Amino acid sequence: MIKIYVLDTNTLISAHLLPNSISRKAFNKALEEGALVHSSATFNEFVEVFTRPKFDKYVSTNIRLNAVKLLERSSQLVDVSIKVNDCRDPKDNKFLELALTVKSNCIITGDKDLLVLHPFQEISILTAAEFLVAK
Repeated sequence: MIKIYVLDTNTLISAHLLPNSISRKAFNKALEEGALVHSSATFNEFVEVFTRPKFDKYVSTNIRLNAVKLLERSSQLVDVSIKVNDCRDPKDNKFLELALTVKSNCIITGDKDLLVLHPFQEISILTAAEFLVAK
Protein backbone atom coordinates (compact mmCIF):
# COMPACT_ATOMS: atom_id res chain seq x y z
CA MET A 1 0.00 0.00 0.00
CA ILE A 2 1.32 3.43 -0.96
CA LYS A 3 2.05 5.84 1.87
CA ILE A 4 0.44 9.25 1.49
CA TYR A 5 1.95 12.45 2.86
CA VAL A 6 0.71 15.99 3.43
CA LEU A 7 3.31 18.76 3.78
CA ASP A 8 2.23 22.13 5.12
CA THR A 9 3.05 25.42 3.42
CA ASN A 10 6.04 26.39 5.57
CA THR A 11 7.64 22.97 5.15
CA LEU A 12 7.23 23.19 1.38
CA ILE A 13 8.65 26.71 1.28
CA SER A 14 11.67 25.71 3.37
CA ALA A 15 12.18 22.65 1.17
CA HIS A 16 12.31 24.82 -1.95
CA LEU A 17 14.29 27.73 -0.52
CA LEU A 18 16.97 25.64 1.16
CA PRO A 19 18.07 22.67 -0.96
CA ASN A 20 20.12 21.07 1.86
CA SER A 21 17.57 21.66 4.61
CA ILE A 22 15.85 19.11 6.82
CA SER A 23 12.60 20.15 5.12
CA ARG A 24 14.06 19.33 1.69
CA LYS A 25 15.27 15.97 2.92
CA ALA A 26 11.79 15.25 4.29
CA PHE A 27 10.21 16.36 0.98
CA ASN A 28 12.55 14.03 -0.93
CA LYS A 29 11.92 11.13 1.46
CA ALA A 30 8.15 11.57 1.13
CA LEU A 31 8.44 11.50 -2.67
CA GLU A 32 10.68 8.42 -2.59
CA GLU A 33 8.56 6.46 -0.11
CA GLY A 34 5.09 7.36 -1.25
CA ALA A 35 2.89 10.06 -2.68
CA LEU A 36 2.41 13.73 -1.88
CA VAL A 37 -1.08 15.18 -2.01
CA HIS A 38 -2.48 18.68 -2.06
CA SER A 39 -5.92 20.24 -2.14
CA SER A 40 -6.87 23.40 -3.97
CA ALA A 41 -6.75 25.24 -0.64
CA THR A 42 -3.30 23.97 0.39
CA PHE A 43 -1.82 24.45 -3.10
CA ASN A 44 -3.24 27.95 -3.46
CA GLU A 45 -1.82 28.93 -0.09
CA PHE A 46 1.62 27.63 -1.10
CA VAL A 47 1.52 29.57 -4.39
CA GLU A 48 0.26 32.77 -2.76
CA VAL A 49 2.85 32.74 0.00
CA PHE A 50 5.82 31.47 -2.03
CA THR A 51 5.40 34.08 -4.78
CA ARG A 52 5.45 37.00 -2.34
CA PRO A 53 8.14 39.60 -3.08
CA LYS A 54 9.78 39.02 0.32
CA PHE A 55 11.30 35.82 -1.10
CA ASP A 56 12.96 37.66 -4.02
CA LYS A 57 16.13 38.13 -1.96
CA TYR A 58 16.49 34.33 -1.59
CA VAL A 59 15.52 32.97 -5.00
CA SER A 60 14.20 34.49 -8.19
CA THR A 61 10.53 34.53 -9.07
CA ASN A 62 11.31 32.24 -11.99
CA ILE A 63 12.87 29.60 -9.74
CA ARG A 64 9.90 29.82 -7.38
CA LEU A 65 7.42 29.45 -10.25
CA ASN A 66 9.35 26.38 -11.39
CA ALA A 67 9.07 24.99 -7.85
CA VAL A 68 5.31 25.57 -8.00
CA LYS A 69 5.15 23.62 -11.26
CA LEU A 70 7.28 20.85 -9.77
CA LEU A 71 4.98 20.54 -6.78
CA GLU A 72 1.92 20.50 -9.03
CA ARG A 73 3.45 17.67 -11.11
CA SER A 74 4.89 15.68 -8.21
CA SER A 75 1.83 15.69 -5.97
CA GLN A 76 -1.74 14.67 -6.53
CA LEU A 77 -4.67 17.09 -6.37
CA VAL A 78 -7.40 15.81 -4.07
CA ASP A 79 -10.96 17.06 -3.70
CA VAL A 80 -11.44 17.40 0.03
CA SER A 81 -14.66 15.87 1.28
CA ILE A 82 -14.27 16.32 5.03
CA LYS A 83 -14.62 19.46 7.16
CA VAL A 84 -13.02 19.81 10.57
CA ASN A 85 -12.61 22.61 13.08
CA ASP A 86 -10.20 20.89 15.45
CA CYS A 87 -7.10 23.06 15.05
CA ARG A 88 -6.68 26.07 17.32
CA ASP A 89 -5.60 27.99 14.19
CA PRO A 90 -8.57 27.69 11.81
CA LYS A 91 -6.30 28.32 8.79
CA ASP A 92 -4.59 24.99 9.47
CA ASN A 93 -7.76 22.91 9.33
CA LYS A 94 -7.27 22.55 5.56
CA PHE A 95 -4.25 20.27 6.20
CA LEU A 96 -6.24 18.10 8.60
CA GLU A 97 -9.14 17.92 6.14
CA LEU A 98 -6.83 16.87 3.32
CA ALA A 99 -5.10 14.25 5.46
CA LEU A 100 -8.40 12.79 6.63
CA THR A 101 -9.87 12.73 3.11
CA VAL A 102 -7.01 10.60 1.77
CA LYS A 103 -6.29 8.74 5.02
CA SER A 104 -2.77 10.15 4.98
CA ASN A 105 0.01 8.41 6.86
CA CYS A 106 1.53 11.66 8.04
CA ILE A 107 1.32 15.44 8.04
CA ILE A 108 4.80 16.99 7.98
CA THR A 109 4.87 20.40 9.60
CA GLY A 110 6.73 22.70 11.93
CA ASP A 111 3.49 24.40 12.99
CA LYS A 112 2.87 24.03 16.71
CA ASP A 113 -0.88 24.42 16.15
CA LEU A 114 -0.80 21.17 14.17
CA LEU A 115 1.92 19.39 16.11
CA VAL A 116 -0.05 19.55 19.39
CA LEU A 117 -2.73 17.38 17.72
CA HIS A 118 -0.36 14.43 17.12
CA PRO A 119 -1.69 11.88 16.50
CA PHE A 120 -4.84 13.18 14.84
CA GLN A 121 -7.41 10.46 14.21
CA GLU A 122 -4.60 7.93 13.66
CA ILE A 123 -2.61 10.29 11.41
CA SER A 124 0.90 11.14 12.56
CA ILE A 125 1.78 14.81 12.71
CA LEU A 126 5.55 15.15 12.71
CA THR A 127 8.25 17.74 12.20
CA ALA A 128 10.49 17.22 9.18
CA ALA A 129 13.27 16.02 11.50
CA GLU A 130 10.95 13.52 13.23
CA PHE A 131 9.72 12.29 9.84
CA LEU A 132 13.29 11.65 8.67
CA VAL A 133 13.95 9.23 11.54
CA ALA A 134 10.48 7.64 11.57
CA LYS A 135 10.16 4.09 10.30
